[in-house]
Amino acid sequence: MAEPEVTAEEHGGGHGAHHAPTGFVRKYIFSIDHKVIGIQYLLLALFSVVLGMIMSVLMRMKMTWPDHAWPLLGTLFPEGAPGGVMTPEFYLSLVTMHGTMMVFFVLTTAPQGGFGNYFLPIQIGADDMAFPVLNMLSFWTTLLGLMVLVSAIFASGGSVIGPTGGWTGYPPLSAVGHLLNVPGQGMGVNLWIISIAIFCIASLLGALNFIVTLLNLRTKGMSLMRMPLTCWAWFTTAVLALLSFPVLLAAGVLLFLDHNAGTSFFVPGGLSNGTTVLDHSGGSPILWQHLFWFFGHPEVYIAILPGMGATSHILSTFARKPIFGYRAMVFAMFAIGLLGFFVWGHHMFISGMSPLTGAAFSVLTLSIGVPSAIKTFNWLGTLWGARIRFHTPMLFALGFVSLFVAGGITGLVLGQSSLDLSMHDTYFVLGHFHLVMGVAAIFGMFAGTYFWFPKMFGRKMNETLGKIHFWPTFIGVYSIFIPMHLMGLVGMPRRYSQFYEVLGGKLTWIYNFNSPTYPLIQFVTWAAIITVSAQSLFIINFFWSMFKGEKASDNPWEATTLEWITATPPPHDNFGGRVPVVYRGAYEFGVPGAPEDYVMQTTPDETGPNVAYAGEADVQGRGSSNVHDAHG
Repeated sequence: MAEPEVTAEEHGGGHGAHHAPTGFVRKYIFSIDHKVIGIQYLLLALFSVVLGMIMSVLMRMKMTWPDHAWPLLGTLFPEGAPGGVMTPEFYLSLVTMHGTMMVFFVLTTAPQGGFGNYFLPIQIGADDMAFPVLNMLSFWTTLLGLMVLVSAIFASGGSVIGPTGGWTGYPPLSAVGHLLNVPGQGMGVNLWIISIAIFCIASLLGALNFIVTLLNLRTKGMSLMRMPLTCWAWFTTAVLALLSFPVLLAAGVLLFLDHNAGTSFFVPGGLSNGTTVLDHSGGSPILWQHLFWFFGHPEVYIAILPGMGATSHILSTFARKPIFGYRAMVFAMFAIGLLGFFVWGHHMFISGMSPLTGAAFSVLTLSIGVPSAIKTFNWLGTLWGARIRFHTPMLFALGFVSLFVAGGITGLVLGQSSLDLSMHDTYFVLGHFHLVMGVAAIFGMFAGTYFWFPKMFGRKMNETLGKIHFWPTFIGVYSIFIPMHLMGLVGMPRRYSQFYEVLGGKLTWIYNFNSPTYPLIQFVTWAAIITVSAQSLFIINFFWSMFKGEKASDNPWEATTLEWITATPPPHDNFGGRVPVVYRGAYEFGVPGAPEDYVMQTTPDETGPNVAYAGEADVQGRGSSNVHDAHG
């Protein structure tokens, strides 16, 4: 059946489109095309995640073989690793840089800035983002933030890798540590704060662009309840970023002043460097915790919500079924985002807050389990009775669901203040948030990459190599982070570079299950090394397929949304001067009477005695769960 379209002129213009550039620099470097900018974000995140993984392996090496000499490290960092043996300060700087790199420049950048930039305009039928130049500035500001952060690695003349205050930057250490001659608390802290501030500005620019684009540039017939769940996820994430990043930006400015201008926003009085009392008074380190975690917990959902959207999208496509409970999924997404702003205090249960306040934060924290459970059960409902196609994107989407549930269950434990008091700052917390926020979000990125790669580059990634990549990664992340929960249960604290003492003339590991815990630490380290090594399969597959992969058709997955009706890769204005008209919801699979098992969003919603498309399908509960609006 023909899919009616109108020209940009008939539609009232091309959404403020801009002409295709001709020069290399304007086309690929300083581009204002949202698709090029999306790829730039993805490459930036890929560089960041490789750097972050190397740091994580170095941390595990220090914990497992604390006195071993690594000659290359001794050459690169002669003071941080004298003779190749890593110092505790070196380890703490790795913790700081790894956390900052992964949270901001991977988990925040790739799902929203990468996939969101590339596909949100196409999925709503727009030619580009609302503000293309602002979009370009957002990317280059993000890149500047990354460059400043990387420069902090060598800010102390090679003595350590950047600051040593953790990715949370808690004062008073991060404010006056340099006055107390603490290693890694000099210029590296300033660069760390500046990097975070620059990233906040970039994220605000991007969030404004996403919100305006989605609300104002939807094509004819694309009502809100006809949008793919990916668009809802990117929209909710943009709202969270718009409301939370200004708080972190303001806190960063105050911390910078404490560190350099002698102010006392976060520095209490009476601190001493051993000989004299520091000239600071009146501040509160707890204030920083309130400001940081008011941003920090929405940041969890900024990282995970795009993965939820991509997983919902991919599960429906490869299950060949409409997404179960579309409206419930939308409302659950917003509920998760809203409740995320009211639970920051569960990061501060041991800060001395009132037990009544702790109880309130605990109840609110546990309440997030309701919309999260709705999404999980709806994913299972989508899979129930489905004719699943186990392609690589589907495997990673299923892996996302598994990791999200496994990590979320331990969140219910930590959300209770009475339990959190004993497990706070232990490896139990480390295992929890890496499962639910870290690797779950990364599985969403892998799913999105394998799914959308054909549309982005016109070629498919190698399916066999993709499945080989999935299994060691899936098994590996569980092998790394489940044992960490066990370590936490026996009290093993975070941020310690080693866990042994010399007692009775021999080396003794402190934390044990009636036996030394060293074998468990060693097991996690080898699991991490193998899992990180397996990611080379993805990198090889990604770049090889970009040039040598099997050529893809316009709709290789037989999907229904607007990105699959245009050419592969899409032209500069996305739809070749034609504006698509939308007649139905995003997940029309298994529609009775349809000639195939799916119906595109641009297929007219005809009704009549011999046509059993959307109307009859809705009655039978097998068609789209969206409401079919009147024809545009």
